[in-house]
Amino acid sequence: MKKVIATDKAPAAIGPYSQAIEVNGMVYTSGIIPVDPATGNIPEGSVAQAEQAFLNMKNLLEAAGTDISQVVKTTVFIKEMNDFGAINEVYAKYFTEPYPSRSCVEVARLPKDVMLEIEAIALK
Repeated sequence: MKKVIATDKAPAAIGPYSQAIEVNGMVYTSGIIPVDPATGNIPEGSVAQAEQAFLNMKNLLEAAGTDISQVVKTTVFIKEMNDFGAINEVYAKYFTEPYPSRSCVEVARLPKDVMLEIEAIALK
């Protein structure tokens, strides 16, 4: 059975989707963007946006009853591949070995014109 995960400590869905779904002991997040859920503001710059997006992901996983150490796979969508190194430094603050598997792709445009979006799959 699917369980919808929702929290006000991460940006609300801006379309017909759930923030995350839990099924069979796994949590699947939707794409998480760097919107401050308290203010609706988007930080300036790729590093600040990465920090906000990963904080949002951490909060969403905690609302699901798991945590960032249980993430097994991430997908990171970035607007500019030249930001890969800076975003990778923020990523390394949140994940420790064994690191989750990851895909990172450059995309033309993201919701609200943010610089990155991340999604994750985690064990419950």
